Amino acid sequence: MSDETNAPDAERPKRRWWLGLLPLLVFSGLLAVFAYQLIGGRDPSIVPSALIGDPVPAVELPALKPDKPGFGPQDFGGGPILVNVFASWCVPCRVEHPLITALARDYGIPVYGLNSKDRRDAAIAWLDELGDPYTRIGFDPNGRAGIEWGVYGYPETFLINPAGEVVYKYVGPITPRLLEEEFLPRINAMRAQ
Repeated sequence: MSDETNAPDAERPKRRWWLGLLPLLVFSGLLAVFAYQLIGGRDPSIVPSALIGDPVPAVELPALKPDKPGFGPQDFGGGPILVNVFASWCVPCRVEHPLITALARDYGIPVYGLNSKDRRDAAIAWLDELGDPYTRIGFDPNGRAGIEWGVYGYPETFLINPAGEVVYKYVGPITPRLLEEEFLPRINAMRAQ
């Protein structure tokens, strides 16, 4: 017989006690990681993107509206451009829309709209109601172009440099503070070059 089967009964509960403690230790470790991310971790709306530093995706988007062109990679260059991903069903898109409008109007920044996973008639009605600040609007009803752009949330906004490269991406509605602290300094630096 092995030594384990002959072990005194007093040792067996000790081993079971450690096994019972293991799930609690694992849970505590996971809880600590989640708490760090929520309290002291990075901003979850600043998403690392595989596109940062790369040219805009080679995707041709048809026009959403007959009076405004869609866009493709040949339509970037010459100055900073924002690409704003929006949909008529997106509540945060509605919240940020006045700021996107002011950004295009007051700062003279071309903003290309990428209407994704939406119905054409709903998107046009949404723009008719809220105003259309976009220089160009690409229509992506099934979200395939959004995949190429790395879109996974709505709204998302990309900053494109004069060379047609993605330099910054933000997921979520743009706020006045974010505009002042993140977007405008980058845009002004590009314009100064």
